[in-house]
Amino acid sequence: EIISYVLSGELAHEDSMGNIKGIPPGDVQRMSAGTGVTHSEFNHAQNQTTHFLQIWIEPNVMEIPPSYEQKSIPISEKQNKLCLIASPDGTGNAVKIHADARVYAGLFDGHQTQKLNLNLQRKAYVHLIRGTLQVNNLLLSSGDALLVENENSLLIGDAKDAEVLVFDLSS
Repeated sequence: EIISYVLSGELAHEDSMGNIKGIPPGDVQRMSAGTGVTHSEFNHAQNQTTHFLQIWIEPNVMEIPPSYEQKSIPISEKQNKLCLIASPDGTGNAVKIHADARVYAGLFDGHQTQKLNLNLQRKAYVHLIRGTLQVNNLLLSSGDALLVENENSLLIGDAKDAEVLVFDLSS
């Protein structure tokens, strides 16, 4: 499962399934490679640098046909809270992934807090894209990551211009 999350500029995507799309900031794109697909991605923003994260998650099903999905996530859905952007059931604005994982995105700035309940049998992975942020009383800076095990929640707060991705993963 391949998830593209564009931070700035615009990513262009073209694949052998016939999808030709531009992916602007705020959109989340998922491509399931399945039984096979060829694709290319390149900078679609003339005179701009495109900055994006491409996340690969091992699928929990095999031999499925390749597929593509793209959804727009309004900034308001991520402002001062975690918004589900990828999940096994594709709830709300989330793209549907064939994996036992959930991916959340959030934009935080200030002293507000957000709590995410966790299952003790699972792991959480936090990736701070930019800014500073406290997670369970640990200060993270731009580019930092945190693996969380044996915790029943994440408490996110005390942020400065932070953009974060949180992964809820099977063990």
